[in-house]
Amino acid sequence: MAGISAEYFASKVKQACSESDLVVRVAVIAESHHQVKLRIFLKDRTVITTYYNDENRKTGFALLRENLRVFGADNANGIWHWHPFEDPTGHVRSETEITFEEFLARVENLVPK
Repeated sequence: MAGISAEYFASKVKQACSESDLVVRVAVIAESHHQVKLRIFLKDRTVITTYYNDENRKTGFALLRENLRVFGADNANGIWHWHPFEDPTGHVRSETEITFEEFLARVENLVPK
C-alpha cells in the first residue's frame, strides 16, 4: 500500500468487493483525509474490517465472526504478517506486502459460499 491515499485504498477495496460473490455490502465506518475504516458484510454473516492510514501506512484486515477475529493480516511494527485461521492470535510473517485482494481471496477459500 506504499504511497497510496486513503481514498484510493478505499476505492481498491470496494472494487475487489464488487467482484466477489461472497460480499453482500460495504460500509464506510470512519473516513478522514488520511485514514479509512471499512466494514464488509459477507453472505455467511461474517464481517471483514479493513483499516488504512496513509500517513504511517498502517494497514489491517480482519475476518470477524461474532465480533472476534478468526483470521487476519496487518503490518504492525512495519512487518507484514498473517493471523492464521488455525490460530488467529498467532503471527506468521509474510515476506511481501499483503494486499486486500490477496486477503479476500484467502477469505473466499475459508468461508462457505
